Amino acid sequence: MNAKTNRTPTIYDVAKAAGVSISTVSRVINASTSVSDDTRERVQGAIDRLAFVPKAEARARAMKDFARIGVLTPFFTAPAFVQRLRGVAQGLLSTRYELTIFTVESLDHLNYYLATLPITGHLEGLILLSLRVNDESAKKLKDHDLETVLIEFPRHDLNTVEIDDVAGGEMAAEYLISKGHERLAFLGDTTDLGAFAILPITLRLRGFKNGIERAGLSLPDAFICTSHCYVKDTDRQIEPVLMQPDRPTAIFCATDLQALGVVNKARALGLRVPEDLAVLGFDDLDFADYVGLSTIRQPLDESGRLAVEILLSRIKDPDRPLRHVRLPLSIVERQTT
Repeated sequence: MNAKTNRTPTIYDVAKAAGVSISTVSRVINASTSVSDDTRERVQGAIDRLAFVPKAEARARAMKDFARIGVLTPFFTAPAFVQRLRGVAQGLLSTRYELTIFTVESLDHLNYYLATLPITGHLEGLILLSLRVNDESAKKLKDHDLETVLIEFPRHDLNTVEIDDVAGGEMAAEYLISKGHERLAFLGDTTDLGAFAILPITLRLRGFKNGIERAGLSLPDAFICTSHCYVKDTDRQIEPVLMQPDRPTAIFCATDLQALGVVNKARALGLRVPEDLAVLGFDDLDFADYVGLSTIRQPLDESGRLAVEILLSRIKDPDRPLRHVRLPLSIVERQTT
């Protein structure tokens, strides 16, 4: 509310406060790309200061049949994200809510969504997959009463669904060592994508090292293979490791897709799996069972369904306590270990 007049702020007030035209404010509200970043920030700042809610949004919130749940996600086509989204979609099937997906490609892109969606997105709830939320964005989400669930990013002031990636790496080491392996290797994408996306691979590597060291063994730098998350790069990066005279006898891959690439490359080099080389993946994607891949299972579909359950319960009763759920991991032993 405007403190001087005690009336609801209008688009005219926003335009005046930002020093722009009404049409420019309208373009910002409708996420037009024809507005400069500086102008968008000024308009967004005015919207925040005045607590302005567009009339269309106010009308929509009053409509009983208006119900949208938004999902922000990076890597839209990556298999693990597809399965999580599938869980979200399944969770919404028997409800009146429809799903809207927003893909995030950079930190600026993420911050723009978090700044505008609470006001202009016409959403009743928001789920973020593997994305970072800073204090400013979290405050904005709460100030605008947009119920939110984070998957794979811990915050005490928002609902969260997580796994323990460090424990997953430790589990991998303990399992392979229990099979009699002492020369262990790791393959995964530890590339830093900046401040917007969560890459849990470094945590899995940390846990893997912890488990190996706890057993009195070591993980040589030459046995740590950095590879992007697609099979062709895995094929290129793992070959020098497998060609070493004292090559590893077991490899923990941070994703199932990379594990499949290692299995294919090993067989192409004449190595028997698992007799000459054991391969363990992570995720338990749909295809893992079909190809006989041993892996560490995380409940991908369940995480999406659970996020929906938490979100809808909070929308129905905003006074419900926040929930912080850590889902269990388990070894699924098949033909590659």
